[in-house]
Amino acid sequence: MAKRKAHVGDTPSPPGRNRRPERDALNIPAAAINGAAAPGIEPGAAAGLSRKEYEAQLRRLDVELVKWEEWIKARGLKVVVIFEGRDAAGKGGAIKRIMEPLNPRFARVAALPAPTERERTEWYFQRYVAHLPAAGEIVFFDRSWYNRAGVERVMGFCSEEEYQEFLRSCPEFERMLVRSGIILIKYWFSVSDAEQELRFQDRLDDPTKRWKLSPMDVESRARWLDYSKAKDEMFAHTDFKQAPWWVVRSDDKKRARLNVITHLLSQIPYEDLTPEPVVLPPRQKDSGYVRPPMSDQTFIPEPF
Repeated sequence: MAKRKAHVGDTPSPPGRNRRPERDALNIPAAAINGAAAPGIEPGAAAGLSRKEYEAQLRRLDVELVKWEEWIKARGLKVVVIFEGRDAAGKGGAIKRIMEPLNPRFARVAALPAPTERERTEWYFQRYVAHLPAAGEIVFFDRSWYNRAGVERVMGFCSEEEYQEFLRSCPEFERMLVRSGIILIKYWFSVSDAEQELRFQDRLDDPTKRWKLSPMDVESRARWLDYSKAKDEMFAHTDFKQAPWWVVRSDDKKRARLNVITHLLSQIPYEDLTPEPVVLPPRQKDSGYVRPPMSDQTFIPEPF
C-alpha cells in the first residue's frame, strides 16, 4: 500500500508559520522528509554508519527534539506515537533514545504489562485511554492496543470474535482520537528474520539483556510466518488516511533511530521557541553562618 504524506499538514497552519521550519533547521532534503529513497539505491543497501557520525547526528537531532517538545507544550498539542513491530526490532531502543533530551514532565512512555483479570473484563481500549495525553503532552506507546492484532491473535489469547471486532472498531477508535485533536503517529519497525535471530542470540549471551527475552519472544521465533500474516491483515484494516502506518527498516539500529527521529520531527511543523539565556543572580553573601561538622552526616561508601 502506497504511503501518504503527513496527515498533520492537512490542517491549515496559523498565519505566518513556516510549514516546514524543521526541514530548514535539519538541512534535510524534501525527499528524505517524505520517506522517499534516493533514485537507484536499493532499500537497506546503504553503507555502515560510523559511531562518530551517528553521535554527531544524534546531538544535532537532540536539539531539534527539545525545540519540537517546546512547541508542543506552547501550543497545547496532544501527541501519541505508537511503536509496533516484531520482537527485537528496536522499538524500545528508539524510544529510549528519543526520550533522552526530552522533559519527562511532558513526555512519557506507556509500556503496559499483560492485562489484569479486571482489565480483561473492560472495554478493550479502556486501559489505553487512561494513558492518553493532555494538552502539551507526548505519549510514546511501546506496544499498544495493536497487541490484539499481533500477539493476542497469533498466540490465541483472544477469540475470533474479539479479533474481528478489533479490526472493525480500531479505525473508528483512532478516527475519534484524531477528531478530538490528538496527533496520532504510528510506526512499524521491520526487522529481517536473520537480524532478529542475531539479536535473540545476543540477548541470550548478555546477562544484562536476558530479561528482554520473554517466553512470548521465544515463541514468536517459531511463528515467524503467523506473525507476518497477522501484520499484513492488521495493515489492511488499520492503514488509513487519518492515521497511516509508517514503516521503519530497522536492521541497522543506528540508521533506524536517526530516520525515525527525523521523520517524527517532520510530522509536526514547529518553530524555535528557545528562551533567552538566563542571567544568574549573584550568590547570597556570607552572613557568618556556620555549617554543622561534616562528621555529623552519613555518606555512602566510596569504593571508586
